[in-house]
Order: sequence, then C-alpha cells, then structure tokens
Amino acid sequence: MTDWTAPFIASDADLASAPILRREFTLDDGHGAVTSAALDVSALGVVEAWLGGQRVSDHLLEPGWTSYEWRVRVVSHDVTAHLTDAEPGGAAVLALVLGKGWAAGRLAWGGGGGWYADEVAGFAELRVTFADGHEQRVATDTDWQALSSAITADQLYDGEDVDARIDDTAWKHPGAPEHASGVHTVDLGERELVADTVPPVRPLAEIAPVEVWTSPGGATLVDFGVNLVGWVRVTASGPAGTVLTLQHAEVLEHDELGTRPLRTAKATDHFTLSGDGEDVFEPRFTFHGFRYAQVDGWPGTLDELRTALTAVQVGSDLPRTGTFASSHELLNTFHDNVVRGMQGNFLSVPTDCPQRDERLGWTGDIAAFAPTASYLFDTRAFLGDWLRDVWLEQQHADGVIPFVVPDVLKYSPAEDFGTPDATAVWSDAGVWVPWTLYQAYGDTAVLEEQFPSMAAHLRRIRDHLSPEDLWDTVFQFGDWLDPDAPPEDPAAAKADKGVVATICAYRSATIAADAAELLGGHEAEAGEFRELASRLQAGFRTHYLQDDGRILSDCTTVYTLAIVFGILTEQERASAGDRLSALVEQSGYRISTGFAGTPFITDALTQTGHVDDAYRLLLQTECPSWLYPVTMGATTVWERWDSMLPDGTINPGQMTSFNHYALGAVADWMHRVVGGLAPLEPGYASVLVAPQPGGGLTWASTSLDTVHGHVAVRWELIDGELLVRVTVPEGVTAVVRLPGAEEQRVSAGTHELRAPAAVPAA
Repeated sequence: MTDWTAPFIASDADLASAPILRREFTLDDGHGAVTSAALDVSALGVVEAWLGGQRVSDHLLEPGWTSYEWRVRVVSHDVTAHLTDAEPGGAAVLALVLGKGWAAGRLAWGGGGGWYADEVAGFAELRVTFADGHEQRVATDTDWQALSSAITADQLYDGEDVDARIDDTAWKHPGAPEHASGVHTVDLGERELVADTVPPVRPLAEIAPVEVWTSPGGATLVDFGVNLVGWVRVTASGPAGTVLTLQHAEVLEHDELGTRPLRTAKATDHFTLSGDGEDVFEPRFTFHGFRYAQVDGWPGTLDELRTALTAVQVGSDLPRTGTFASSHELLNTFHDNVVRGMQGNFLSVPTDCPQRDERLGWTGDIAAFAPTASYLFDTRAFLGDWLRDVWLEQQHADGVIPFVVPDVLKYSPAEDFGTPDATAVWSDAGVWVPWTLYQAYGDTAVLEEQFPSMAAHLRRIRDHLSPEDLWDTVFQFGDWLDPDAPPEDPAAAKADKGVVATICAYRSATIAADAAELLGGHEAEAGEFRELASRLQAGFRTHYLQDDGRILSDCTTVYTLAIVFGILTEQERASAGDRLSALVEQSGYRISTGFAGTPFITDALTQTGHVDDAYRLLLQTECPSWLYPVTMGATTVWERWDSMLPDGTINPGQMTSFNHYALGAVADWMHRVVGGLAPLEPGYASVLVAPQPGGGLTWASTSLDTVHGHVAVRWELIDGELLVRVTVPEGVTAVVRLPGAEEQRVSAGTHELRAPAAVPAA
C-alpha cells in the first residue's frame, strides 16, 4: 500500500503532554464479520498506535528516523485480531499517542531541536475488510480529537516524565471524552511517504538488577550487570504525588553515578505515583544507554526496589547470523561486547553512541564497522534503507556525503569543521558500505541503487584534489582518536591527514570502478574511476612514498592503509609490512591506531606474513588495547581506548562514550582469520576455510547463516595436529587452506580435515 491520501494531523491545543489523537468509529453493518484489517501509521515525531483498547504492536519509536525533509516511513500493521470480536455496527476507537522523537525533539550537542518539525503530527489509515468483500476506511482527518496524556515530558536525550495521577484510560474506549480539543492538518511539503522496509525497533531482552545498594554519598544505586540501551520498568505503590526519579549512566566514578560523559543529556525519567494501588511505569518515547541507575524517592526498602525494577533492552530487531568463540575467555568476552554494542547502536539508524547528547548516524563509524555488522546480523534492509538517506543528503549538498546521516548537523552546527565537504573514511561510507553489503549477500541491487551516490562522491573527491593529485585540500578527521592524541584534541593523530585521505580515496575509486564493471552499462564511469585511482596512486607515490620505502609520517596507520587498500606494489607492500611489524613491536604490541587504521591493522600484518604480531596486538591487555577494557569490566566496546583510566576515573576528554562499536571492527578479522571463514565469492556462494591459529589459542569456532545456508568452521589443536571441522550447505563449495597442507575442495555436508599443527605463539 503506497497510495496514501490521508493528511497528517496535530492538536489545536498546546496540551503540555504527549498528545493523544483519537477517533471513535462504528463498524459498517450489513457486510458480515470482519475478515481482515490493516493499519498504516506514521508521524512527524514517533507514534504508538492503539485500536480496540490495545496497543497495535510492540514496535517502538515508529516510524524511525529518516532524512525527514524528503522521506517519512509509513509502517503497516495487521490489526485483524483487534477487530474480529467487534460486532458489526458496534463502536471502536483508533488512537495515536505521539512523542517528539527525532523530528520534533532536541538533537545534537549544539543545543536546540525541532529541526524537522515544530509540532508533532500523526497519520493513520485503517482499512477493514468484511466477509462480503466490503472495505471500510478510517483515516486521520479534521474530525479527530486531541487529548492530553499522562506523559508530561519526553525527549530522547533527556528522558520521559509520567504522572499516573492523570492517566485516564477512558480514551481507549468508546464514549465522549472530557477536555478534548480539535485538530488541524499539517502540510508535509516536499516529504514523500515511503513504505517501511526495515526491521522494527522493539524490546530485545529484559534484565533484572544484579545489585542494589547505597553509595558513599547516600544515593540509591542499581547495577544491571551489562551496558544496555533502553529503559527501566518500575512497579511501585505509595502516596499520591510521590515522585520516583531514575537517572541513568554507563559507569560509576568514585563509587557514584558517572554522568559527566552524558554532557547535556539528562537521561532521567520521572514517575509520579497515583496513590491508587500499584503503578507500572515504562517509558516508550525515550531511550538511555546505561548499566547503572540512581533511584531517588523510592518509598520502600532496597530489597523491594530490586524486585520492582526491570531493564528493558531495545533496538532494531535484526536477525542474528554470525557467531564466534575460542579458547581465550577474554577474547570471547570482547566479541560479546562487540555484539552488545552493535545491538545498542543499531537503533533506527546506525548511531555512534546511545547515551549522550549525540546518538547520530556518523558515517565514519559504520564505514569501519559494516563488515563486522554484516557478519553478526542480517543488515541488508537496515543499512540498505540508511544508504537511501545517504544519497538523498548528497543530492541536496552538491554531492557531499555528510559526517552524519540523517544530517542534522546542517541545522545544528555543533562544532566548527569549516565548510562541510567530503572527508575520508566518513564520506567513503557511501562507497564502502554498499560494497560490503554486496560482498556479504551477493546482491548487486544495492550497488545498482547506490551507484549514483558512489559516483557523486568520487567526483567530489576529484574536484578537490590538489594539483599534485592528493586529497589534502579540505577538512579531514584523519586517524581520529589516535591513542597518542591528547584527550582534548582527538584529531591530533600521528598519521598525516593527506596520506590517510589519499589512500582512502584510492580505495573508493577502485571499488567504484569495480562496481561499474560488475553492473555493466557503466563503461565510461569504470574508465573514469580507474583513471582517478591511477592519479591518486601516482600522487601518493610521488609525494608520500619516500625513496627508502617509508611513508610520510611513518606510523602504523599509514602502512596499514597502504597495504590493505592496495596502493603499493608487491615489493613495496612487503617492505611496508616489515616496517609495520617493527612499529607494532616498538609500541609494545599496544594499539597505536585510531578510527582509520584500527579496522585494518591485523589484516595488514597478516597479509604481509606477520600473523603472530597480529595475535600479540589482538590479545594485549595493557592500555591501549582491545582487551584492556575487558579487564576493566567493560561489557561493550568503548569510544576511546582509555575511556576509563586504570585508576577507575573517566577519561578527562569531553567526548567519552562507553558504547561505541567502531573499534570493535577487528571482529571481522577474528571471523576470517582466527575462526577461518571468509567469502570466496560475494554472498558466500563459495567459501574460504583458512584458519590461522596463533596467540596460544587451542581452538576456535565461527559460523554464519549465509543467503545459501549455514556455514560453520571449528578448529582444534590435538596432539600435534590441527583438526578442522567444516559444515557446508547445499550448492556451496568450500576451499580449505590449512598450514602445511595442500589446498582441498569440499562440497555440501560436514567434513573433518587434518594438518600438521604449528606451535601457536603464546
């Protein structure tokens, strides 16, 4: 259904609460029983739909965040069950409860909000089909009513306030409501309504507290055991007007709630008791990133509080596809943290963090993490839809892929980045992410749809090259969050920004040319982007590659990118690998890369014969390292290598998150090299099984539900042999490459293969 005709409507009155838009209607008589009913809903804001006195679904924050200037999703629900017991000729109520959400709430850390809408508005079209084929339609129009709700405040960053004393549920049922106001239509302007195609945001898990206690300062604190995204459901009773306050944070500092990383986000819910028995409070128009909560105003004991609280984890409900485990428990915990961080940050859009006054679709983060994401979960619909907004933003910004998508920073410039323009890694997401989806799922449709976006990005780069064919003329984030950069200046990396950008541009040009050739009918573009890649390679070789084989700025990130992105000759690549190995050793096998280099450094070492160095880097526990946060009790991946310092204090930088997935991108290497499973053809039409044991690991396993079926690899070192068990689905061939053994091909089924075991480095 895409031929919607109903208008969006909003309340005439300023209700000082989340508005309820309501329509009572009578089911048409004389056509037999209701056989089916479908409800399409949307909002400028977020909407919760009710029909027949019940919520339509468990979906949350519908219709989600898109580039609202140009497209708004419409979500369809089968609501037959809500009307099958209704009598023909009987009355029923269709209602929409609206929250501010992303469209009308505050967004970004620069202050302000309502960037997409100055009032919340709702949309509904209900189509009821009867036994004789008759269809009745109920839709938003000016005959609807608007009412106040018990939700007296709602903001994504700040939380939700609910006053149970005014929670009159009569609006859900037929009958004339008191204090209703009229509604008016809202002009959508250039916005297009589009059918929703993405997995819904919904509850994913419920988590009980693991500890409730009183802090040294006298605060009541609750620990839910893991860093999650969602909210806390509270069941309480007490005197009318009693206010329960729940403030949320990811960590403790000095044994108190560590709220400084939230910046201006209040992350606080207020619940006012009705005094009329037991109240159950559960926010639905906000979300928090937290492990801990501080509860003020609780009228009972700590034991009673523990049983009264449940954390509700929410996120976009993507199907899980990939797994990993090994003999190294810290590594397993790290992988669990990668998964949990992805679940928290894949919430309507792929966000950078879920807790502070940000939660934006940063392009650089997903550029780094897309391969890992697309192994762990089925991301086709989720990221495919987000890429449509990438292209929409580009078309309205002269081809520039912005830092965040949807691009709210064009309304709320939170920092001075200069004149916004394409920037390496971040804007490269428009090329790297669709290519990742093609590699993961084998469907060229995403390349076909996104090719204009890819081409526009490359042409933007071409137009901003220096006379030396270097991409060093515009703002660049560079190797963002290099661990050697000072906390207050995360862009102050060792890697030269022009070197990073030029190599990344070379990769993007090569991918775009490959995509053009694959799709067919784009011969001119293929030649155009091959020529651009040649120019970038020549510029790099002339100005950045020195006579002794060193690369300008001589640090781990520049060698990593040059190796993995293919800008070097084979001889130069070997030399770069040796230099990278030496630098990694000089660092004490501690991380020395930021956002640009980290996703690729273990691959660069592996591809140049230094897999033992890659393992030593991966398994390092001293800061900075992937496993240091695990030793500090982390349950998600941090934004900074040292978001929490060894003494338990929070990093002094004003930008510190304890749930950022980007640095977890090394899990992609873990799946392919440690676990040993990689695609030989896009979509895993054929697979490569090539585990490379190391690091003292004695076994590892990984599995993936591909578009062709379930693939699994498990290896184990037993009595001087490497034993590998491979499961291959019908129609797929696996090429097995084991150390010291000849390559083998196996077809569908489960196979056991053996090879001499090299002693893995500890």
